[in-house]
Amino acid sequence: MADPTPQQRITGDQLRAFIASAFEAVSLPREDAKTIARLMAQADINGSEGHGVFRLPQYIRRIRGGAVNVRPDIRVERELAGMALVNGDNGMGHLVMKFAAEKAIEKAKTAGVAWVGARCSNHAGPASLYATMPLAHDMIGLYMAVGSANHLPPWGGLDMLLSTNPIAVAVPAGEEPAVILDMATTVAAYGKVKTKAQRGEMMPEGWMMDRNGNPLTDPRRANEGFLLPIGGYKGYGLALIIGMLAGNLNAAAMGKDVVDFNNDDTSVTNTGHAIVAINVGAFQPLSEFRKGMDTLVRDIRNSQRLPGVEHIRLPGEGTHAARADREKNGIPMPPALLAALDQLSGDLGIPRLVR
Repeated sequence: MADPTPQQRITGDQLRAFIASAFEAVSLPREDAKTIARLMAQADINGSEGHGVFRLPQYIRRIRGGAVNVRPDIRVERELAGMALVNGDNGMGHLVMKFAAEKAIEKAKTAGVAWVGARCSNHAGPASLYATMPLAHDMIGLYMAVGSANHLPPWGGLDMLLSTNPIAVAVPAGEEPAVILDMATTVAAYGKVKTKAQRGEMMPEGWMMDRNGNPLTDPRRANEGFLLPIGGYKGYGLALIIGMLAGNLNAAAMGKDVVDFNNDDTSVTNTGHAIVAINVGAFQPLSEFRKGMDTLVRDIRNSQRLPGVEHIRLPGEGTHAARADREKNGIPMPPALLAALDQLSGDLGIPRLVR
């Protein structure tokens, strides 16, 4: 889907080069900088603006503040046939999760299913980046993480003990595009709140609530309230369980131990993640699975619609549409974001994104 308002657009190559230059300027090795740049730019290409280059100034601040290890020894700490625990050595989350996803894929080729947890990591961008990695190997991917700041209280409470704790699942099909679910366990991810604030836009009712139970729609006042879980108490329960699986199980931060990386540029976060790779061929012939997925997708898409409904969507359609548009026409850059990146380029002494 094309953006509703015209904005200056840049190519993926431009964005990747700019991001890589920024990380090299703060002493990341060139290959690591290029890897992170590719993943961050892919977030923007896929339409996940709240987790792409928008986060770059924040990442740079934390690196400069000593909160992130720029030369980590990412390694497997524990391992069995169908699992591994990765120690990210406080490296950038993108590097840690790429390592973890590749390990899960490698193990699933022989084990059928592999679960890889990660600890001592950092914010890694949108969940779908990693859930989709197994697709290239004819596998289903599932990703979970403990969010990098607590903005959700227990159901009925006020203490911020939970985060958006996202989950993503990517399922391959045949002729149809893969089905990709990527969601926070809150109605809106906090990155969307931050992008609204940067653009001077208001939030819809239902995203946040203040401490008196009233709707909160001004993103500049986000610290006066909290995010709302999807599905009421069910979303709270889902956020809690995901946090246990990605956090507690990996000896990573959870609950009151989560560091708010939005407001803290010096503390180590010990962020936890989990990635699961499921080898479809271990369960049934791949061709039969793909055929069945195509049938299911078409049955859902072509099913009877309510009056006024033009199209029944499947998870991932927005991502596929955004990617097609942005790969062809470029990535839209809001003026406020360009201004922030221009300031960053000046601080780092690197060329501007748009010259």
